[in-house]
Amino acid sequence: MEFTELLKFIDLEDQRLKNYYGNYIDEEKRILARTVKLTEELGELCNEVLAANSLQRKQKLDKSDKNNLGEEFADVIITALLLSKSMNIDIQKVLQAKIIKINERYK
Repeated sequence: MEFTELLKFIDLEDQRLKNYYGNYIDEEKRILARTVKLTEELGELCNEVLAANSLQRKQKLDKSDKNNLGEEFADVIITALLLSKSMNIDIQKVLQAKIIKINERYK
């Protein structure tokens, strides 16, 4: 998948979520909701990472599905992109700048 294709999906999903949940009185509530959602998704990812490394208690390991790990990574990425859209961040531009900054560390 190309990054531009992912961003088109984010635009579509943003509109679907607005249609489903309705418009908030102000955008700050949407930002807050997406921030909380990102925290939730990150927690789910952490649980799956622990389970994949057999570091969860037996009850959770018994319920764990190894196929969920990849999906949880995807949920975190999608939710982070939705949040960046809500905050009017040009994610493609800032990612490019960040990659340059990281690469500079190794010169």
